[in-house]
Amino acid sequence: MAKMSIEIVAFIISVSGFILISSTVPTDYWKVSTIDGTVITTATFWANLWKTCVTDSTGVSNCKEFPSMLALDAYIQVCRGLTIAGVCLGFFASIFSLVGMKCTKIGGSESIKRKITFFAGMLFILSGLSSVIAFSWYANRITAQFFDPMIIEQKYELGAALFIGWAGSSLSLLGGTIFCFSLSDDKDSPSYLWAGGTEI
Repeated sequence: MAKMSIEIVAFIISVSGFILISSTVPTDYWKVSTIDGTVITTATFWANLWKTCVTDSTGVSNCKEFPSMLALDAYIQVCRGLTIAGVCLGFFASIFSLVGMKCTKIGGSESIKRKITFFAGMLFILSGLSSVIAFSWYANRITAQFFDPMIIEQKYELGAALFIGWAGSSLSLLGGTIFCFSLSDDKDSPSYLWAGGTEI
């Protein structure tokens, strides 16, 4: 019963992380900058992995999508790939965890379900790692340009999507770790699982 409760908690944490990571892909504010007037903000510049936009004081936005993938900065292409990889890994991890959990009736015998659960935990960990690298790399470029005195063009600050992404990545890493360590006692250890049920 205790193991089942731990798996349910790990599932909730991991899937919450997956949802947060997924929500950052279409989110607008990966980086943001404002131009202030004497009384109100006259314009807000923001960008994500797909487009750059400006919103005036009336709330009207004008956006321009990045013209060519091949013309993009390398860090944006890498962040795109890592974020989408994190979403895909989290999706498959969610399915495998549902199959492998003790509270579900699918997945076969207990030994097979334990292997599936361990595999799902590893996928969640990989999802969190790939995502946190993407968000951290993007944030590093923003801060490096912000504090570079040689850059005199528009400077940006960290947007809400990065903080949401960091939270989601942390939850995925935590949930995946709980999944893996929920099998770490007695014959449920990873070495036992991958040895096909033979003590090593």
